[in-house]
Amino acid sequence: MLTCYDIIKSLVHTERGLALEPDRKYLFDVATFANKIQIKSAIEEIYKVKVQSVNVVTMPGKLKRVRQAVGKTPSWKKAIVTLKEGQKIEVR
Repeated sequence: MLTCYDIIKSLVHTERGLALEPDRKYLFDVATFANKIQIKSAIEEIYKVKVQSVNVVTMPGKLKRVRQAVGKTPSWKKAIVTLKEGQKIEVR
């Protein structure tokens, strides 16, 4: 049985993610198998807020080199969650 903590991995604290917060948008690292409905219900359950919309993007892995060996970082999925008017997630 999946819990909401299996779907939402973390809140992404990047420069772009922090720039979206005044617009009530938050970036989350989510499980690759999660869909928009699961993400919405998990955010509402964890943070006790009302979600207006969810947009998801699958970020492809990047090629990395260490000396002669070539590897690839794993792909991951991020969700851009827009909250309803007056809602806010307390980051710290």
